[in-house]
Amino acid sequence: MSMRTPSSLLRAFRPQVQGRLYDFYDELRSTDDLFWDHRLDAWVATGHAVVSSAAGDPRLSSVRYPDIAAVSEELRPLARVLSRQMLYSDAPDHPRLRALISKAFAPRAVATLRARIVEAVDRIITHAAPTGRMDIVADLARPLPLTIICDLLDVPHRDRPALAAWSEPVAEAIGNSRLDADGNRAASQSMADLLTYLRGLLTRQDTPPAPHTLRALIDAQAQDTGQDLDELLANCALLLIAGHETTTHFIGNATLALLRHPQAADQLRRRPDLMPAAVEELLRYDAPVQLMLRRARQDMDLAGRAVGEGQTVLLVCGAANRDPAVFPDPHVLDFGRAGGRHMAFGHGPHFCLGAALARMEGAIALEALLTRLPDLRLDGTEPQWQRSLNFRGLTRLDVAFAPVPDAQDTGVQEPVAGLSREAGGLQV
Repeated sequence: MSMRTPSSLLRAFRPQVQGRLYDFYDELRSTDDLFWDHRLDAWVATGHAVVSSAAGDPRLSSVRYPDIAAVSEELRPLARVLSRQMLYSDAPDHPRLRALISKAFAPRAVATLRARIVEAVDRIITHAAPTGRMDIVADLARPLPLTIICDLLDVPHRDRPALAAWSEPVAEAIGNSRLDADGNRAASQSMADLLTYLRGLLTRQDTPPAPHTLRALIDAQAQDTGQDLDELLANCALLLIAGHETTTHFIGNATLALLRHPQAADQLRRRPDLMPAAVEELLRYDAPVQLMLRRARQDMDLAGRAVGEGQTVLLVCGAANRDPAVFPDPHVLDFGRAGGRHMAFGHGPHFCLGAALARMEGAIALEALLTRLPDLRLDGTEPQWQRSLNFRGLTRLDVAFAPVPDAQDTGVQEPVAGLSREAGGLQV
């Protein structure tokens, strides 16, 4: 263990650090793979061994707000809702809440969404192809997963832009614990509006739920088990926000990585059979979720350090994914990489429920970008990263390509939620 004092993880908020985030993680890990961050008043874990073991350690709690009364007044309404979500719950509540939703993400259920994902991606690419330019985030990465998760929830198309608007302040609050009072208030109000909408959606009697949707599953289970409606609403809100926020970041991050590594992109064009391996490597290389928070239930030893009861432990998944002890040459994008398990979807009981869906959406989107847009390249502007410790994502990613003037519309009239083409092609 090094005797040097590590820098604070808070430096990751700085724009200049976002551009070299993984070099910064190397600096943290080189001093210690588990250290006390005085500015955050928390333990910070950067090594793969300690992050992966701690993620499933029952001595560490996933409860984010153990004392709601201690939360600021502006954030308290949001904290109450988050405390009912499976992501921030421990056993026995966590497995019970997870079981309620898990059927919608079983492999067979996810497979039924493939045609819908292909259709949505095709429509986006078709509208962009004649223009020769697009913002990957606004035009593809954000609307695609929102469309699919809204399909799962059986949300009418006219309502989807509102849900996207409500989810953004909540995601910002989850990813940034240092919002000001106005930001916390906006997040709490957005969550309240979202819950009001979902309550009406899940309890409406005039229109039966579409078959095989999450709304249909929840409706059946609520009738069979008498499930608490507030819990159902809180976890549907979680799926809506997490279900599209993280996949949005994955698609954006992966596209940037491929465009910065043209040989890897060309390899995928030549060898589409490598796509499953490429998805895993791209998730490792620049994960959309960088951080997991845990709290010690008791005094405990963690990687040789004395962690006190109630102390916070921040598990930096992004740093663990670049740990050279597990991933040789970790800063190299290598689709033939063998061994090692990345932490992009977490580990243990809280492993991401929507991992299979995220993988499928990412693979379909990346294949379309690489094969349907000739000479795809960055347009020369610097990619813009959002400020967050939890989430790693771009706010904008402008690309250019050779226009495809003969691209034909698929003929499907249904709009893709949230898609806005500044070039004038489509506005919904």
